[in-house]
Amino acid sequence: MLSHALAACGIAVKVCVATEYGREEQGTAEGIAVECGRKDIQAMCDTIAGADLCVDATHPYATQVTENIRIACEESAVPYRRLLRPKSQLEAGEILVKSAAQAADYLAQREGNILLTTGAKEIAAYAGIPVERLFPRILPMHAGLTACEEMKIPRRNIIAMQGPFSVELNEALLRQYQIRYLVTKDGGKTGGFEEKVCAAHRTGATLIVIARPEEHDGASLEEILQECKERQKCRYI
Repeated sequence: MLSHALAACGIAVKVCVATEYGREEQGTAEGIAVECGRKDIQAMCDTIAGADLCVDATHPYATQVTENIRIACEESAVPYRRLLRPKSQLEAGEILVKSAAQAADYLAQREGNILLTTGAKEIAAYAGIPVERLFPRILPMHAGLTACEEMKIPRRNIIAMQGPFSVELNEALLRQYQIRYLVTKDGGKTGGFEEKVCAAHRTGATLIVIARPEEHDGASLEEILQECKERQKCRYI
């Protein structure tokens, strides 16, 4: 959203994404250059060299990447801004946990099917739970399917789909697989969190939310967009 808004203002934008999936989601627009691939700190320094501003728009839970971007900006003397997604308000009956491991501990002591919507990287945290109870919803990519295979999750339990997902589709999946618990991260409105909450309420499933890492230094999309516009004006004064 930010990159396309900036390009529409005539501001040249370089967007870095980790995967081809990210490239597809970014889309194309005049004035936007996209780099695909994971970067170490040195590669980040090379990429941002000479930029007027670096905006860290990574996922709220990607703490290591955020730290690397901060370091790269310091080493490259490029101004850094953190784009924050608004947090969601939890409601009564929703369970907040600190990590996937804590969610797994909580669920291991209870019965019922579990829909995992936190990504393939964290599936291994649920190794202590019978695989028949686990229904991971993952991106349709080899890495996710491999993670499920390594856990020996039954193929009939694997939901390989690309979002965003509507309330109705979330609800249909919860009913189809008789889900008792839905595990999610708080990705905010843009991450489809509200649709998961609504679907869980409609079906009576309990929402297990992995808490966000605390962030106190950042700005909204509107604030960063305005700053970029002001910087653009200054270049021509």
